[in-house]
Amino acid sequence: MKSNGYIPRPRGRGIALVLGGGGLRGGAHVGVLRVLERENIPVRALAGSSIGGLIAAAYAAGTSPHDIQRRLSAIEFRRLLREPSQADNALLGLDGVESTLREVLGDKHFQDLDIPLALTALDVGRGYEVVLTRGSVLDAVMATIAIPGIFPSRQLNGWELVDGGLSNPVPVQVARELAPGLPVVAVPLGPPLEPQGQTAEVSHNDIASLPIPSPVKRFRMGRAFMAFTEAITMSGRIQGELRLAAEKPELIIRPPVADVGVLGTPDVGDLVARGEAAAQAALPALRRLLQPAPLRVVRNWLRREQA
Repeated sequence: MKSNGYIPRPRGRGIALVLGGGGLRGGAHVGVLRVLERENIPVRALAGSSIGGLIAAAYAAGTSPHDIQRRLSAIEFRRLLREPSQADNALLGLDGVESTLREVLGDKHFQDLDIPLALTALDVGRGYEVVLTRGSVLDAVMATIAIPGIFPSRQLNGWELVDGGLSNPVPVQVARELAPGLPVVAVPLGPPLEPQGQTAEVSHNDIASLPIPSPVKRFRMGRAFMAFTEAITMSGRIQGELRLAAEKPELIIRPPVADVGVLGTPDVGDLVARGEAAAQAALPALRRLLQPAPLRVVRNWLRREQA
């Protein structure tokens, strides 16, 4: 894993929040942020990948959950994602997305943000993960959302960067390094891996609903596009769950959004409500995380004794 340098460590009571990738399911992250604000649970550091990186960057730049939801609801996703790409290695363009993000992020650099932030991307030229914590926040966001072959890669610091969800969909260890000592709360946007012989209900994109140019939907190209996006989604989900198991965040909040297509036209209000409900259910565990360490140790000991 490569990095372009970490910014100063956050201090004080609170959590390090990790927002995972998952395409347009990302509206659920807004609901989680809304509950944290309402319950006065400080977010001292943010790490994110793909859509989670985009939401994390907007929040770290000072945009409220209400305003993030308002902007997401106002976006015409079909219009933004129907732009043909000018790049040779991408199907669709992201000029409209970049213009919209510029309204939120402006020319901010990481050191200008209200909350320390780290975003992940994959350098396809060298094949390793890159953690972005310096330079232009907009450039970093455009890198972490660049699904290879579909959206253009981002050239940055000599790297050719694409979607961070390919290498690290829920960057828990990145958050730990950004905020040592803080409990890490991770928000994945997919279902957990099922035991062998069981299957989870996962949405499959319908070609007709995808916000892509009509010629792409025809014949084999349309089916190939759908198979490719589903393969990337499944690969990211498996990678994310394996890393969650290995890196062990102190708490996982999992909004129930597996039935929502990764691409398409999202019901932002519904996604926000799902994230809000999941965070609300996790409040007792969140409050325990914020207890002083000695009290937390005593409570854990008492629970073990009573078991």
